Amino acid sequence: MLADEEQEEDFQRFLRRVDDITNLVQGLNSTDPAVKEKAVAETEKRLRDQETSKEEESKTTVNRTVINTRASVKDMANAEAVNTDGFLAILEQDAKERAKRRKRNEHLANALKGKGNDAFRKGDYVIAIQRYTEGLEKLKDKQELYTNRAQAYLKMHEYEKAIGDCEWALKCNEKCIKAYFLMGKTHLALKRYSESRQCYEKILQIDPQKESLFKDCMNEVNLEEKRMKDEERAMSEVQSGKLAALSIKELLQKLDRPDQNILYYTGGIRLLTEAVKGCTEQTLFRTNNGFSILKDNEIVRRGFCAERKNAAEVDLSVSLLVLWQAVCAGNEENQRLLLTHPDVNAQLPKLLSSGVSEIQKETLALISLYLENENGRRLLVRHQDLTKFRTQCRVMLSTGVLPLFTHLLTSAKLVNQAALARCIGIMGNLCADVVIRMQMAECRECWQACLKLVDEYFDVSTPKYQDCLFAVLGLIMNLLLEPNVIIQYFAVDISGRCMSLLRDKDERIVTRAIGVLSRILPASSSAVEEVVKRGVVKKMIKFLKAGGQITSNYGIKTLSICTRSNRQAQEDLVKSDKRFNVLLKLLDSEDEMIVGNAAFCLGQCLVVPGAATSLLNSNVVMILLKHAGGDATRPLVQENAAIALGKLCVAEPRHIFQLRKLNGLAILNSSMKYVHSI
Repeated sequence: MLADEEQEEDFQRFLRRVDDITNLVQGLNSTDPAVKEKAVAETEKRLRDQETSKEEESKTTVNRTVINTRASVKDMANAEAVNTDGFLAILEQDAKERAKRRKRNEHLANALKGKGNDAFRKGDYVIAIQRYTEGLEKLKDKQELYTNRAQAYLKMHEYEKAIGDCEWALKCNEKCIKAYFLMGKTHLALKRYSESRQCYEKILQIDPQKESLFKDCMNEVNLEEKRMKDEERAMSEVQSGKLAALSIKELLQKLDRPDQNILYYTGGIRLLTEAVKGCTEQTLFRTNNGFSILKDNEIVRRGFCAERKNAAEVDLSVSLLVLWQAVCAGNEENQRLLLTHPDVNAQLPKLLSSGVSEIQKETLALISLYLENENGRRLLVRHQDLTKFRTQCRVMLSTGVLPLFTHLLTSAKLVNQAALARCIGIMGNLCADVVIRMQMAECRECWQACLKLVDEYFDVSTPKYQDCLFAVLGLIMNLLLEPNVIIQYFAVDISGRCMSLLRDKDERIVTRAIGVLSRILPASSSAVEEVVKRGVVKKMIKFLKAGGQITSNYGIKTLSICTRSNRQAQEDLVKSDKRFNVLLKLLDSEDEMIVGNAAFCLGQCLVVPGAATSLLNSNVVMILLKHAGGDATRPLVQENAAIALGKLCVAEPRHIFQLRKLNGLAILNSSMKYVHSI
């Protein structure tokens, strides 16, 4: 019985090995890249095991007694060994042949991929798909062919096929970023917003350095989802019979009438502007082809694009610009459609330099809408030659725009304050150009207008007026980058207004007021004396205690200017910041500009009796030594820290003991030349 059981066991083992080999062959011939790859790995493992087994057999003798052994069973066992060895040898040979064949197919697949790419670039997506498909017939696990074909399917709006190819690409490489990117695009096209976001999140998980791409993609999804929701809401209001929604459609239909007088169209455009009250009306304007007014109406188009406009054409152009402001305010999809309109894109620079003040004003207001958000700024950069804008602004600024702009500032109570805030913002951005900034900084009327707007703010403290004030403070900060005699003349007045604004409840305005102080005070010692008398040091210490990176930067710079030459400021700082807790905290900042100014302030205040003594139990020596010894990368920061360290030891020699413990005497000696030179 024992022999029979053993024979049966050998026979079953033989059958199992035959089954295993059959499964391997099927796996090698599979069309599934994952199955095929697994079969190849298993085959290579068996070949290695076989070689190991042969080596062991040459070293080891196996003794086994078999009772009642039949010749047929021996033959079967021998056949098993021979067949297995022979088959594995064939597999080994086949593996080499497959490697050669794969290399040849790789070459063919790459050639077909190149042809597909050429067709794709030409816009022939059908041929591109054919070539990518032929390439996959040569090499079924080539990831790039799947993603390239998915991209072509996406162009052809064959979305499900595109998703299928992305899934195959991920089977080839589960970390294929392009596959997730294209799948996200495809889900977005199918309005599957949640699935699209999940694909983009996968990109960030695979490669955190793709954060910029991730943000752009997520922003696109958010904008598209908002656009669809807006359009659904607008359609619902139309169907419910709301008069405001119906009026947009009716007015656009009336404007669509051909061959009317230009005054008819101007009046219709103004009525349409009045009807745009919010997002729903903006959306209905878009969905009812409102942006096609220029394209489809020859009279409107001719009047808007005329080089030399008569009075009626000026009115028409101004009305259109005001309408576009209404439909684009806060609506990024409408902003995109307007700026990509060929006529609008071509005319904006011309309108800005038209010489007609009303047209220039409304063009500036329209452009400023795009500067309010990141997407708008990208659209401007992509579709407008900003260099051309700057050149035109330089030419017309003093004779055209600047007088108009100052007039707007002095009439802040009378004009649309939201539009004025945007207009001030765009002027501030134009100040990035040095020539424009110098022209504005040298304009006495411009400074007077800015001061008038600040003065009126104390009487009219509405949210919209706050936006105007915030914008004008930003403009002033930009203009102060160009010091001149006129700025010196207005320094006391400007700094006085800023001191009053430090009591404001709007943190944005307070921060900018401190920023203006940090830039205006170096221009006038009289201004410094005035703000010190009004308690600027105590106020700055208060703001510095509250923290905030930007506020801290402006605040410590203001203190460094005041303490540089004003003894009262130095004494006020010692009284307000007992034991220099605020300055010590700033000396530990990661921002070297803050560190440098804090070290400068400390050095200036050490001339006050008792100031250095109050620091005996602090770690000030170690902090200053660290910055002076080379931790700071900016030479000026090192120098300010070294000077403060030297002054500290001169004012209070007991600090030298701490310095000696830290082996910092060499740095102190090097700093003494700075101390004596001051």
